[in-house]
Amino acid sequence: MKNWSTDINALKKEPDAYAIWKLEQQVNFGLDGEKIKESDLRKYWDRLQVDPARREFLKILLYV
Repeated sequence: MKNWSTDINALKKEPDAYAIWKLEQQVNFGLDGEKIKESDLRKYWDRLQVDPARREFLKILLYV
């Protein structure tokens, strides 16, 4: 995953903030060949800001 607008090194100093940022990037803009851990999605679900349609789709996969 490539991102030019975020200082990833500074963000990595806060593990939760980095994990949330990375999940949001992956869900909203593509996985770039990586896989998302289901446990991470469940852990940060309430704090993720993702596209509403994708949120509904992921909710079906996670909770049904």
